[in-house]
Amino acid sequence: MTVKVLFALTSHGTLGDTGRATGFYVPEVAHPARVFAEAGCEIGFVSVQGGAPPRDGVKPDDTVVAEFLADPATRRALGETPTADRVDAEAVDILYYAGGHGAMWDFPHDTALAALGARVYERGGVVAAVCHGPAGLVELKLSDGTHLVEGKQVSSFTDDEEAAVGLTDVVPFPLETTLTRRGAKFSKAPDFTEHAVADGRLVTGQNPASAVKVARLALAALRA
Repeated sequence: MTVKVLFALTSHGTLGDTGRATGFYVPEVAHPARVFAEAGCEIGFVSVQGGAPPRDGVKPDDTVVAEFLADPATRRALGETPTADRVDAEAVDILYYAGGHGAMWDFPHDTALAALGARVYERGGVVAAVCHGPAGLVELKLSDGTHLVEGKQVSSFTDDEEAAVGLTDVVPFPLETTLTRRGAKFSKAPDFTEHAVADGRLVTGQNPASAVKVARLALAALRA
């Protein structure tokens, strides 16, 4: 049967009080989407507010992103994303929380998205996240009341990386520290290098450089 992958995207488009725009980090979707497409997966999208989510990280020399955004089916799907309460968890094999700084503001507060993640995981699917996407795991609890990340190897954009980009005092909370407080066994590599970890059917990556590896590990975890 066809594997169904759903990318979760932020709807938050402002970077705190900086006056700068943000959104979902497009390369963290486009590059893993190519991995999933080449594996024959069906790809869809969900966002916090639905509709067309704001975008960030588009660079003119990234041909993978250019091809991704030029695809007519992708353009249609990104223009009319559903909210999580409209998604059938039974139809999702891999839920992939994409990053982008916007996720830090709205992912933790989307109870429907957290419930979707819990249901996908508990029915045997894979929950994956990269960079700031693990903000969607901060309040994700399973049916027994425990946090999904508790006792598991988890990675995300690190507190040191946040400091390196000068946004420690802009984001609403420190992601690495918060995941650790939720009981995660935090795993990281040197700043901005590829690093991803799979703990059973939970797969997480540290930064944009890790997005493709997260996709490959997610497929492997599902097949296992």
